[in-house]
Amino acid sequence: MSESSQPLTSLQVGSAATVTEIKIPPANRARLLEMGLLVGTPIQLIRYAPMGDPVEIKVRGYNLTIRKHEAEQIFVRTNP
Repeated sequence: MSESSQPLTSLQVGSAATVTEIKIPPANRARLLEMGLLVGTPIQLIRYAPMGDPVEIKVRGYNLTIRKHEAEQIFVRTNP
């Protein structure tokens, strides 16, 4: 993980970033990989649900909703 990486949940709504690392256990990681969430993929944080969980992101042209505990294990680097 690079020094400038941060958890996906630390982004502000509307921020764009690139996935640098996915620390989700292999049993659950495959589902995200199949949906196109790979290291190097650009994403955008769309919104948090009213209670903070789940988190909605835009990846590869579509919106994807993931649980907050999963988003905390996905590390990103903000785009300049």
